[in-house]
Amino acid sequence: MTWSLPEPVLTVAVDCPALPAGWAAEPKWDGFRAQLAVHTGGRVLLRSRQGTDMTGSFPEIREAALAQLPADTGLDGELVVWESGRLAFERLQQRLARRGAGAVEAARQWPAHYVVFDLVHAGGDVTGWPYQRRRAALEALCADHGLQAPLTLCPSTTDPAVAREWLEWTAAGLEGLCFKRLDEPYVRGARSWRKYKVRATAEAVVGAVTGSLAAPRTVLLGRYDAGGRLQFTGRSTTLSQAAGRALADLLAPPTGTHPWHGWSFSAGWGTQRALDVLLVEPDVVSEVAVDVARDNAGRWRHPVRPHRIRTDIDVAQVPLFGEDNASP
Repeated sequence: MTWSLPEPVLTVAVDCPALPAGWAAEPKWDGFRAQLAVHTGGRVLLRSRQGTDMTGSFPEIREAALAQLPADTGLDGELVVWESGRLAFERLQQRLARRGAGAVEAARQWPAHYVVFDLVHAGGDVTGWPYQRRRAALEALCADHGLQAPLTLCPSTTDPAVAREWLEWTAAGLEGLCFKRLDEPYVRGARSWRKYKVRATAEAVVGAVTGSLAAPRTVLLGRYDAGGRLQFTGRSTTLSQAAGRALADLLAPPTGTHPWHGWSFSAGWGTQRALDVLLVEPDVVSEVAVDVARDNAGRWRHPVRPHRIRTDIDVAQVPLFGEDNASP
């Protein structure tokens, strides 16, 4: 009998880390969301949330799935790479583009793990089961088949104290918590799960903008390093018209040599396209709330939501992209 993986359940962001009654909490990992299917005849599919086939990029996950899981099994989970005592999201990005011998070498150099957090198929479609039943069946599946690395079961709890303790794992790359209602089925494509992301407050300097000085569309932010050099840390998504107009009143062209003069900025992760930017006098400071996720160098990987410019301009709820590449 043929079957296919369901459209994944999505999440909606919440601001409170408290575990509600009637819900379970799971750690939110800094990785790639992925569904895994093991079909009869040895066919394995590892696909992204957007439906991209990633099986060829992670041969160790395919081999483990064939060795450890029964046929007609469908799972939902997260791909992660562990390096230097923490999760390394950038290694996942590097691995995604590799196939064949390159993927095998990458698996040796940066081995991935698949953290399983839900069961969607077990000899038949189980998406209609409530989470509590799916979770019990998933735990039994893992125990019965001796699941071991690179496959691993994601922790789950209904104890608020345990969930609070997980928030202390951020130094290892944990992003926050995911909440799932105990009596809810796996609702395909719906935003029925909740996510809480740990954030820290920091200040950053507006060093450049896209668009124009009169109508900035996004801002490029930086922070000074120990040597007094302004280092690029992130770029905002599109500003609202009101925030752009208010910010425009504070911006001015550089009065001297800009610390980013001659630098180029990529438009985003995984692209070589250069961003067209206008440098500004770096004298406007923004307070931002940033994700706790960092790269292996300890830099913030996801600066997000600049929520106040020092002159009381409110740009609340304006998220930033993850740290773009910048090079002098």
